[in-house]
Amino acid sequence: MPSYSQHPIMPSASASTSSSPLSRLRNITDHMASPVASTSFPAEAVPQAPEDALFGLMRAYRADESKDKVDLGIGAYRDDNAKPWVLPVVKKADEILRNDPDLNHEYLPIAGLNSLTSKASELILGASSPALAEKRTTSVQTISGTGAVHLAGLFLARFYKVDGANRTVYLSNPTWANHNQIFTNVGLPIATYPYFDKATRGLDFAGMKAALAAAPDRSIILLHACAHNPTGVDPTPDQWREIADLMRAKRHFPFFDCAYQGFASGDLDRDASAIRLFVDRGFELVVAQSFAKNFGLYGERAGCLHFVSSPSAGAAEVTARVASQLAILQRSEISNPPLYGARIASAVLNDEALFAEWRDNLRTMSGRIIDMRRALRSRLEALGTPGQWNHITDQIGMFSFTGLSEAQVARLREEFHVYMTKNGRISMAGLNTRNVEYFAKAVDKVVREVQ
Repeated sequence: MPSYSQHPIMPSASASTSSSPLSRLRNITDHMASPVASTSFPAEAVPQAPEDALFGLMRAYRADESKDKVDLGIGAYRDDNAKPWVLPVVKKADEILRNDPDLNHEYLPIAGLNSLTSKASELILGASSPALAEKRTTSVQTISGTGAVHLAGLFLARFYKVDGANRTVYLSNPTWANHNQIFTNVGLPIATYPYFDKATRGLDFAGMKAALAAAPDRSIILLHACAHNPTGVDPTPDQWREIADLMRAKRHFPFFDCAYQGFASGDLDRDASAIRLFVDRGFELVVAQSFAKNFGLYGERAGCLHFVSSPSAGAAEVTARVASQLAILQRSEISNPPLYGARIASAVLNDEALFAEWRDNLRTMSGRIIDMRRALRSRLEALGTPGQWNHITDQIGMFSFTGLSEAQVARLREEFHVYMTKNGRISMAGLNTRNVEYFAKAVDKVVREVQ
C-alpha cells in the first residue's frame, strides 16, 4: 500500500485569498462602502408637501387632551353626543345584504352598479325628468363626489374642445379647497368668480353675475347645487333663475357639484331644484353626486357622475358616445368602482319603505343642525356679542362662515381648544347641547378682545 502524508493538504495562497470567509466578508464590506447612486427625486424636484390643512387640524384635535376641546373642523355629521351616527336605515340595509345568500364579491361593470346609478339619476333629476324619458342622460358610479368631480374634469380636459369653448373652470370664491387641486391636476386652467360678501356674510350676487357675464363664452362654471361649501350661502330660487338666464346667454357649460342633497334642508327635491331648473332650461351639463353626507357613508366612497345632453334629435347618440368615453376613462383610472357603499345606497333607493325611512333620517340630521344654528345665534345675541349674527341662521347646511378672523380663530384654539379652519368656517355638526354655550362664550370673549 502506498504511504500518504499525515498532514492535510493546504490550499494555495491564491485560493485562500479568493474563497476564505474573511475575504468574502471583505468583498461585501467594500461593496457596501461604495458610493450610493444619487436619488432621482431631489428636493428641488420633489419638495416636501405641506400637510393637508383639514386633516392636520383633525390630527391636532385628536392629540389635544383637554376635556373641553371642540371639533368644528371636519365635515362629518355628529349626533348630540358628539359621536358618529350610523343611519338606522343604513343598518337595516346592511342587515339585508349580510343575509343575502346570493351575495358575492365579483367585479362590478365599469360603469358601476346599475341599480344604484339608475335610481341616483332619478333622485337628482327627478323621476319624471324629460331628460330621463328622452334617454339624454348617462350615469357612472364613482369614488364618491371627489371621484365624480375628477372623472368629469378628466372628460372635459380630453373632450371639451368644440370651437369657441373656453376650457377654464370658474370656481366660486371661496370654494371647496379640493376643487382647485382636482382641476389643476387634470390640466384645466381655473379662475374664480365672486361669491361670498364679507360685509353681509351672504351672497355677493352682483359680483357673481358680473364675473359670469365677463367670462369668455362657453366657459365651464362650477356651481354648488345646495349647502355651499364652505360658506353655507345659497342663491335664492329667483337668483338661480337669473344665473341660468345669464349662463344661457353666454352659452356657459354648467358643472354642478352636489354633496348635500337632502342633508341641507331635509328635502331631497328642494336641494336638487337648481339642477332641475338647468335641465328644464335645456342645458347640457354634468352633475357630481355624493352619498357620503346624506347616507353617512363617508369612508365607503359611493357617488355618481351624471351627464345630461341638450334636447335634440341626436341627443341619444351624443349621450351614447359620452358614455363610451367615460367608460374608457373610468377603466384606466379605477377599472371598477367599489361594491359595499353602492349596495347600501341602492338597497335604500330601491325599497319604498327604506326610502321613506331614509327621508326621516335626513330630516333628523338636517333638523339637528338647524337647531344648533338657532341655539348658537340666540346665545351670541343674548351675550351681546359685538356684530350681527343673523347669518348663522341665514346660511344652510353643514358649514357656516362665521366671519371670525384668522387671529380670532387662533385664539379660540389656543385658549379654548376649539378647532376650526383658519378662514372662520365651522362645521355646525360639531356643536351640540353640551358645548354650544361654551363655544358661544368663547366666541364672545375672543371677538371682544381680538380684532
